[in-house]
Amino acid sequence: MTRSASARCLLLTLLFPLLLGACASALPEARQVGEQAGARALLEASAQAHGVTAFRQIRDLNVSFDGQWESLVQKLQPALVDADFRKSSEERLLFSPVPLIGQRHSGPGGSKQVTRSNTSVGVRYNDQPDSGPDALAAAALVADAYRMFLLGPIHFLEGNANLELAGAADVAARPCDLVLAVRRPGHGLSAEDRYLLFIDRQDRLLRRVRFSMEGLASTQGAVVEVDLLDHREIAGVRWPTRFFERLRKPIPSLPVHAWRLTGLDVNRGYAEADISGPAFTGSASPAARAFE
Repeated sequence: MTRSASARCLLLTLLFPLLLGACASALPEARQVGEQAGARALLEASAQAHGVTAFRQIRDLNVSFDGQWESLVQKLQPALVDADFRKSSEERLLFSPVPLIGQRHSGPGGSKQVTRSNTSVGVRYNDQPDSGPDALAAAALVADAYRMFLLGPIHFLEGNANLELAGAADVAARPCDLVLAVRRPGHGLSAEDRYLLFIDRQDRLLRRVRFSMEGLASTQGAVVEVDLLDHREIAGVRWPTRFFERLRKPIPSLPVHAWRLTGLDVNRGYAEADISGPAFTGSASPAARAFE
């Protein structure tokens, strides 16, 4: 047996008990079709706590991130992690007249530019287009997921095939009420994903979201969760500014990614063309306003 084969056998031996424990579903199945009134009321209360009224006055959102990937995850999911390019990013979200996301990722390998609309995705590495299916699927999944992390419950106000109450649980000793959402399509290129929302019972902030990852071939069947931390009010909206992601299935509680929001500003007034090309142009070009 070669040294690499021996290492793989050892890894499987160590992980086998964890994989057995992950056989139980990390996400509940939906019990109904449509929206449960209590779940809708809880979701709307959370959206109000996050500042949905002020959010509706935002036409464009400009943010910057910086983070660190865990080394094992880089080996398990290289297409999704894309560690050579996804260390920090400048991101632009246009909400009207047409929803559009532009991302400029940076890492030791150079730049990765992503353009994501409701119906399409484009990727450029160091300004060269990449139309590979894994590259497109991973980019769409990441763009949609980061929108979800930023907007929290506001993201779930529309587009749910199912919405129901799903019990209670604690997040960092804070009691939370749970809402299960099923969305068709899901995030990225997925036909459907499930999401478990952990809504703080006291202040109604979204503290955690757990979700399936059906939009990329290599992540299908996986479940991850992201803790949304250190909320900060800007432009009347309470945004999470620190994020921690862990895997729940197939390897329970495996750390994945820690990152933080380093800047945010709103309503620059740029056009779709300013964030859909090989680089940001016009008023989309300057970096997001850094936190003091």
